[in-house]
Amino acid sequence: MKAYLLAAALISLTACGGSDSSPQTPTPPPTPTPTPSPELAINVCYLVDTTMGEFTLGIDNTNMPITAANFSRYVDEKFYDGTLFHRIANNFVNQGGGFTPGMNVKSTYDPIKNESSVGLKNDRGTIAMARTQVLDSATSQFFINIHDNDNLNYPSQGGYAVFGMVVAGMEVVDIMNAVNTQSVQKDGVTFTNVPVEEIIVNSISETNCPG
Repeated sequence: MKAYLLAAALISLTACGGSDSSPQTPTPPPTPTPTPSPELAINVCYLVDTTMGEFTLGIDNTNMPITAANFSRYVDEKFYDGTLFHRIANNFVNQGGGFTPGMNVKSTYDPIKNESSVGLKNDRGTIAMARTQVLDSATSQFFINIHDNDNLNYPSQGGYAVFGMVVAGMEVVDIMNAVNTQSVQKDGVTFTNVPVEEIIVNSISETNCPG
């Protein structure tokens, strides 16, 4: 693993507006979205045990092979165990997967390719990769959509790659989204929408998918 720059580790969807306009990093022409968009497939499921309860994620290896494999690697290595849901944006998303208690950033593998052009939608209950304004910058952080967030779908803003959905326990995700939050200063960086009481991921482990 390599250390991921703190500025990049603060992967905030509030900064979604617009793409990277730096002349040194031109954005390539978008790939047309398949018509119709594929249906999300559930190939493997993971039980997410948190300090607020449990829910189950179904992951799509069929349409999102790079993104799904990346998530599974972090799960298999128990990377997420002991991390936080560090950003709770009310009626928007629950974001986690990059910080330990005290808002300490974790080292990650290299960023992956953004597969958002496949066309899966950021609908309520789906899980997608968080990133900076650089399209191919996602590492370990993910978010769960609380509502249908059409503004995160490809090609808008380059798109945020959906790779699964909550298949059981969405009520826990909704309760989590209602907690009180605050702004936190850490190493000169201001983090917003941080839960006042830390929400810790105890473990993520493979489980049987609901019948």
